[in-house]
Parts: sequence; C-alpha cells; structure tokens
Amino acid sequence: AAAAAAAQPSLPKSISLTFFDADSRTSPRRRLPLPRSIVATSPLRGRCSSFPALTERSALRCGEVAAALRLLRCCETTVEKPGCRTETSAGWKRSDGFLRKHLAVFVSGSGSNFRALHESILNGRIYGDIVTVVSDKPACKACDYARSNGIPVIGFPKCKHTLSGVTSTELLTSLRSYQVDYVLLAGFLKLLPEILIQAYSRAILNIHPALLPSFGGKGYFGRKVHEAVIRSGARFSGATIHFVNEKYDSGVILAQRVVPVLAYDTPDDLAARVLKEEHTLYSDVVAAVCEDRIFWREDGVPIIRKSWDEAEYY
Repeated sequence: AAAAAAAQPSLPKSISLTFFDADSRTSPRRRLPLPRSIVATSPLRGRCSSFPALTERSALRCGEVAAALRLLRCCETTVEKPGCRTETSAGWKRSDGFLRKHLAVFVSGSGSNFRALHESILNGRIYGDIVTVVSDKPACKACDYARSNGIPVIGFPKCKHTLSGVTSTELLTSLRSYQVDYVLLAGFLKLLPEILIQAYSRAILNIHPALLPSFGGKGYFGRKVHEAVIRSGARFSGATIHFVNEKYDSGVILAQRVVPVLAYDTPDDLAARVLKEEHTLYSDVVAAVCEDRIFWREDGVPIIRKSWDEAEYY
C-alpha cells in the first residue's frame, strides 16, 4: 500500500510562469513559482509596459498581478553575482518578486546624473544595476568614475583615426551580452544609431535640461539651453525625461519637473537649479522603470504609477 501511494503523482503547490517581452531584444528569462490560484484567476500579459494599446482596466489587472508577485517570497538559495548584486538563483528579489534590471548608461562628460543614479542604486532606491557605461569620450570624468567603481566602459562610436571603440553592431552585441534591459542617456551628445533604437524600442530614456518640446533639438545642450531659456523671457524651466527616437529630443515625454526662472538669473544659476531637479527626477523615473510601473495609454502616452501601494498615476 505504501508503494502504491508513493507511485501516485502529487499535485504541485505552485507552477512556474515565464514572462515574455513583447519584443525580441531579450530572452524570456523572467520566471517565478506562482500559486495556481493566481495563474487561474489573473489575465496575465507579462510585462505590461511592453504593450502600446494597454487600457487602464487591463493595466490595473496587471497591477493586481504584480502586487501579488510582490507578496511572494522565493525559496531559492541566495547567491552572490558579479557587480555586488544579491539575488535569488532565479534572479528575483526575495521581498517583492521584481527582476533586478540591468542598465547601460551613456555619457559624454562629467556624468553628474550618472553618479546620482549610481548612488541611488547603492542606497537601495533603484532596484537595478549599471552593468556598463558607454561613451564617445572614454577619458571623460564619468568614465573615470565608472572604472573606479568596477563598471566596464565601452567606447562608441568607433574612432576613424585611432581605431578604438566599437561599431553600432558591436555595441548592440555587447549590450546583449550584458543582458541590458534599459539604456539611459545621461549627457550623451551623439545621435543613437537606428539599429540600437529599434532593438531597444521603448527602452531608451534621455534627460534634457529644459521643458520639452521647447528648447530642444540639435545644438541645444548644456549651457546653451539655459542661455536660450533666459533670452526667451520664459518664467519657468525644468527637466524632462523622454523616450528616445531617431531625432534629437523629440521622443514622447515620460516625466517633467518645473523650476522658476528668476528675474536676475544667469545661465549658471538656472543650470544649478535645474540640475538639482534632474538628479531626483531621473532616480525617481528609473526606480519606476525597474519596478515595472510604466504604463502606456491607448493614445501612446506613457504614464507612471506612483507606487504599487498607491493607484495614482502621473
């Protein structure tokens, strides 16, 4: 009787669910044991932010599923992985069910926004890791900071004179080898190649030191932006985070932060005021990205859920 009982198959307490990206740029590696009750009752569609025609009703349903995921605790053994990242063997954070995102940051100068993002990661504010830095100026201060923190640097584009750096195809191959989920531009002055934009559709963000669509486009960067704002007589400026397309500063806007332009501001005064907001805004947005809190309205406008504990969008 005991042998017969042992031969009978037992029903599993949970089943394994795989989340598939809507695009093919990453492999379907998001896997987590889910209770049958959740699988049976929830209209799962994987990563909600990948679907352009997501209605608010379906977004809320996906949000309910994500909230359920956050309550689950993985039973895998915790392991240490390169880059000082502690994850479960399935790649999920124990406490909330989020996959730790891999980020690539593109820089050209001092990299203050890059450093602010890195500090937010170290402080636990952003659940992701900067796995590589890409720069058209590998000797810049931002790259020095990356190397001092053990972050590999990739030179791009390829220099015709020194033959250093990588081509667009080689860059894409490198990003895929690092399993990069999102690309973050932080003062990168070059136009991205089309092959990269297509491969990372809706997964490339840029921060601009003005309120787009005003004071943006080719030639509007750094101090030039703030000089143009003051010269125009505008009473407000700020920072804008937008998705990147094939043109300078023309992708759909994701978030903005406003600051006043005071009567006797110099470009340096305004730049300092805007930069302070840039640092907090970029960290807030990247934190939302890493927690899958970006949703797309039916009209193609992205919105951010304030937190998974609050059904408030902005």
